[in-house]
Amino acid sequence: QVQLVESGGGLVQAGGSLRLSCAASGRTIRTYVTGWFRQVPGKEREFVAATGHFSGTTYYADSVKGRFTISRDNAKNTVYLQMHSLKPEDTAVYYCAAGLYQQNKPVTTTQRYEYWGQGTQVTVSS
Repeated sequence: QVQLVESGGGLVQAGGSLRLSCAASGRTIRTYVTGWFRQVPGKEREFVAATGHFSGTTYYADSVKGRFTISRDNAKNTVYLQMHSLKPEDTAVYYCAAGLYQQNKPVTTTQRYEYWGQGTQVTVSS
């Protein structure tokens, strides 16, 4: 079992920056695909970014490309999401996810991931 705990969310003005962290415990996530998703009330969980095994490849939603950066520190068993130039439409609960077994599913889908954190709220004011 893998436990994921997000932190770093909060309230920020438009144009500001935040860095989210996702600390994993229970197992090393070095061989896992890890991702960030976000969700607003009444909408489905939306893909934001992902990084493949050993941090070799990164994937981004078009809406965050060029503004957000996903990274991982395997020594710390932690995944990060650096967010710059935040917009009000980035407001959501952000979830960290890790996946190992569903390798036939795209990393942009929730089905790819077996483990999820509890989420951290990001609010961007205009």
